[in-house]
Amino acid sequence: IYVRQRPTGTYYTISRGNMEIDARDFLNSPPVKTVRFGGSVADTLAKHKQGDSSDYELLKHQLADPDIRDAQIINWLQEFRNSVTQLTKDHEQLIYTILRLPWVGRSPAVVEEYMAFLGNLVSAQTVYLCACLRMVVSHFTPNLPRNFDQCHQALQLITRYECYVHNVLRVTVYMPSIRRDVLELIIGKMLKLDVSASRSDIEEAEENAVQNQRAEEPTEEGLFDMDEDMSADGPCRTTVMAHPVADRLDTLMAVLMAYIKDFCHVNGSLSVERTKDLYRDLLSVFDKLILPTHASCHVQYTLFYLCSFRALAEAFLDHLWKILQSPSQPAVLRQAAAGYLGSFLARAKFIPVLTVRGCLDLLISWTHRYIDSQDSSGRQACCDISLHGPFYTACQAIFYTLIFRHRAMLEGNMKKGLEYLQSLNLERLVMCQLNPLKVCLPAVTSMFAAITRTYQVVFCYTIIERNNRHVLPVVRSSAGGDSVTTNTNPLDSFFPFDPYLLRRSGHLIEPLYQVWEELSDAEQLPTKTGQQGSREDEDDFLCGETPQTEGIVGMTPSSYDSSLRSPSGMGSPPIGFQRP
Repeated sequence: IYVRQRPTGTYYTISRGNMEIDARDFLNSPPVKTVRFGGSVADTLAKHKQGDSSDYELLKHQLADPDIRDAQIINWLQEFRNSVTQLTKDHEQLIYTILRLPWVGRSPAVVEEYMAFLGNLVSAQTVYLCACLRMVVSHFTPNLPRNFDQCHQALQLITRYECYVHNVLRVTVYMPSIRRDVLELIIGKMLKLDVSASRSDIEEAEENAVQNQRAEEPTEEGLFDMDEDMSADGPCRTTVMAHPVADRLDTLMAVLMAYIKDFCHVNGSLSVERTKDLYRDLLSVFDKLILPTHASCHVQYTLFYLCSFRALAEAFLDHLWKILQSPSQPAVLRQAAAGYLGSFLARAKFIPVLTVRGCLDLLISWTHRYIDSQDSSGRQACCDISLHGPFYTACQAIFYTLIFRHRAMLEGNMKKGLEYLQSLNLERLVMCQLNPLKVCLPAVTSMFAAITRTYQVVFCYTIIERNNRHVLPVVRSSAGGDSVTTNTNPLDSFFPFDPYLLRRSGHLIEPLYQVWEELSDAEQLPTKTGQQGSREDEDDFLCGETPQTEGIVGMTPSSYDSSLRSPSGMGSPPIGFQRP
């Protein structure tokens, strides 16, 4: 307590941390229930990251205090405004507590500081954009006109950041010279969001949200709940993603795909020249950023969507094929191209069967020539991924494509379809010394074996049983040194066009997408006694527990930090599809 001289008299001021309370105000107001926590916000977040949550929990408690003072709010908001870049997913509850602060109707200093905090938050942590908007809209209840004005000011501030991507893309319409750079900038940021929200994390968040919604008890009427997106009967209830990063990515994907559609169409008609120009720019970004990024789940669908326009699918397939068969390309990029090639052929409904057959002819011819080169070398071929990685991924692309498209090839004329499958000489591919059935994903191997057995194209089970009896080590990793492993995903495979999980933008992909169709009774895998033969309501047979891989050839994370690599984007086969 210290004395301060003022013209109107002498006042006693009580200092509590960084908060000063005038004596008159102190005497005429209820006592403060809590004290200021010890360190700064930055120090508290740092301690929380290291495992010490004492100050962090105290901070949340103080922010939730209904008797919090203006001076205290201003002090904290200033600190939070300078620390928004340190906030992570672990701090969600803290952010929601701040967004519940009673700022509307307070002093101009509090309102000004709160809006400054909102501006910093939505620009540095865009995943909280929707939460900020919901918070502001929640104040549109019977209130003072001044309070409504403050809410509208906040909305104007926030929507400036929401419209940023839209308007930057709009600039490229009349400044085409910067289009490629703008796409590279935007897609680069989106990729960081994509790899930080793995498929398993998104699915887990959605499942938890459904369970929480069912278990949720009715809350007090009028109580603002940041965890609630909308009322149960709201029109957009089902479009909001439970995972905050996925939700933000979904919005950006919707904006980018709307841009693609609008740019390529003039007065409702497709402009071939504009479409080709955009394709060239987007393909350049694909080569530089998307292709080298491991286990991205959604950003690559921008090209999937664009390729549904006219003959661009053939151009994209040709581009991937050139990368795969080029010895001058790094092995990991060739493997990534094979993964994209097989996944695109399998999943894109708009690719005609004739194009699928043409690509299979190229892949089969290349793999047979590769086997010829190994046979003529005079050396004993072995199962070595670091030497033959592109070959194995090409084989897996062939198997994967046939799994999804064999019915389309056989429909109409079964005899001609079977003659074509037999002409591929798959038996030689399966039985060569390089043994691709040993390296490819078990789910792919098992499904391919079941289908080819049904149509008597090739019999794989003898080799599969031999591989099971002799667990052959997969030797040498791309990182150097020897590595002996028996993991189920030695190629570190992922299929780029696995099912699309985002809701807002997903309606554009759904009509173009080939979902997994269960095998007919004749095509079913042989199963052990008591083992379930299939899974109901599963879109993809490559679902389930994620295979863990270490030190094996994988997709390069390119310019992104290695910590962003997420092999969890690829699922392992369900129990019902284990090899016999």
